[in-house]
Amino acid sequence: MERTFKVIAENGIHARPATNLVNLAMRFESDIWLVANDRSVDMKSIMGVMSLGIYKAAKFTVRVKGYDAEEALEAISALLFTENLGIVVNE
Repeated sequence: MERTFKVIAENGIHARPATNLVNLAMRFESDIWLVANDRSVDMKSIMGVMSLGIYKAAKFTVRVKGYDAEEALEAISALLFTENLGIVVNE
């Protein structure tokens, strides 16, 4: 399962939203990857997420595989919207 997003925030995915995403991802057993800039990193790694350098106007994909994948993808999507991280789903 996967879903693609686009960053609209001036600061992109900086330390605070990256930490929130990693902490949420760690609650799930599924493998969760963040894909951006032709690279894929484990979303359960703060260093990996920060290393992607996701800035304003960047598109990224959250890819999830495992028994709780649907729940994980929905929770991550909800966080991206409810935390006002400045990120919207690409239609």
